[in-house]
Amino acid sequence: MKDGQEVRRASTAVIAGVCGLALLTGGGIAWWTANRSPTPADTPSSAQTTAPPLSPSPAESPAVVIPVPPPNPVQVPQVQTPTAQTPQVQTPNALVPKSSQPKPLPQTDVQTVQVYWVKDASGKFEGVPTKVAVKQADKPDAALQAAFNSLLAGPKDGTVSSEIPNGTKLRGLSVKNDGVYVDLSAEFTSGGGSNSMTGRLGQVIYTATSLQPNTKVWISVEGKPLELLGGEGLEVAQPSTRQSFDKNFPL
Repeated sequence: MKDGQEVRRASTAVIAGVCGLALLTGGGIAWWTANRSPTPADTPSSAQTTAPPLSPSPAESPAVVIPVPPPNPVQVPQVQTPTAQTPQVQTPNALVPKSSQPKPLPQTDVQTVQVYWVKDASGKFEGVPTKVAVKQADKPDAALQAAFNSLLAGPKDGTVSSEIPNGTKLRGLSVKNDGVYVDLSAEFTSGGGSNSMTGRLGQVIYTATSLQPNTKVWISVEGKPLELLGGEGLEVAQPSTRQSFDKNFPL
C-alpha cells in the first residue's frame, strides 16, 4: 500500500510540474510576442488600405444620356431713345416786317359806287361824285343802301358839302324791274331855299342811279310819294331821271 501511495504522489507532482512548465512557456511566448517589433511582412500596406476602388473603364461603363432642356431666349429690353425736339424759335414782333400800308381787299370782295356831293361854284351848286368802295353784294339793294348810308352821314372831305339836312334817315330802299325806290325820313324836306332843295334832290337822284345811270327813281318821304319839295313848292317828277333833273333844274 505504501508503494501505491508513493506512485500516486509522484504522478501528481509530475503533472503539476508539467502544468507549471506549460504556464511558464505560454507566458514567455506571450511576453515575447507583445514586446517584439512588427515586421513589414506582418504589417499590411497602407497603400492597400487607402487606395480607392478602381473605376470601370469607359468601354465597360454604359453610356448615360442626360436630357438638356433648350435654352430660354434672352429678352433684351428695348431702350427707347427720346426724340430730340427742336425748339421753336418765336420771332419777336419787333423783328417781323410789317407792311406800311394795309392790304387792299381783293377785287372780287368790293364794289365801287358813287356818292354825290355839292360844291359852291359862283353862287351855284356843282355836283361832285366821289367813289366809295363797299362790300360786294349779290343784290344791288345792299350796294345802294351802303351808298346812301355814306351820303346821309355827310362828307369827310372839307372841299365838298351836302345839302341834305342832318338827321335825315333812310327808311327803305329797293331795286325793282322798273327802277329804284327810295324812302326818306321827314327831315329831308326841312329848311333851306330853292338852291338847297335843288341840290339835295340832285344828290338823291344821282346817287340812286350810280349803278345804272339811265334807271328811274321814285322818291317818297315817310312812305308817301314826294311831289312838292320846300316852301316854294319845288315840283318833283315821279319817276325822276338824271335827264329830267338836268332839264328841269340845271345846276
